[in-house]
Amino acid sequence: MKKDFNIIMTGVGGQGLITLVSIIDEAGLIEGYDVRSSELHGLSQRGGSVEIHIKFGQKVNSPLISKGTADLILGLEISESLRSSVFAGSKTKFLINNHSVVYLGGLPVDDVLTSLQKLVGKDNLYLVEASKVCQEKLDKEVLSGVYLLSYAVSKKIIPLSKESVIKAMENLIPEKYLELNKKAFQLIYD
Repeated sequence: MKKDFNIIMTGVGGQGLITLVSIIDEAGLIEGYDVRSSELHGLSQRGGSVEIHIKFGQKVNSPLISKGTADLILGLEISESLRSSVFAGSKTKFLINNHSVVYLGGLPVDDVLTSLQKLVGKDNLYLVEASKVCQEKLDKEVLSGVYLLSYAVSKKIIPLSKESVIKAMENLIPEKYLELNKKAFQLIYD
């Protein structure tokens, strides 16, 4: 990788974003990248808007991502993905959980998808049924972020290996939750 890889991760409080950013950071470190991340707002409030910046590469000085320079916007909630579109350029990939949390300020799903398609085109927009799959297969919707990360790794949307992410989970996830997180990650490969 010749330049930094810039990720905006977005969603609402209570969706497991802190765990997910920790896994991505650790996987980047395992692969030898310099890694920086920063949550910008909302994490302490369940259901509040959350935006996290993650950068990894050869040498990263700041975690903050400039407008128009995100390589990936990883959205755990549809409306929040659109709110982060200011960070998107024409080649940004959007990987979005096809899940909308009903809250004040939420936007109609069709409007969000139409706006994002206009911004980056159909080829750079991935809408994944992560919440639905995790609820049906594991009875835990909160694992949708791990499922989305697995999708990103398997489709080479993010420059991290499956092995690094699994090792990161083993390093970070408490023992009583580890197997469930590994199952969520493996679902995309089954």
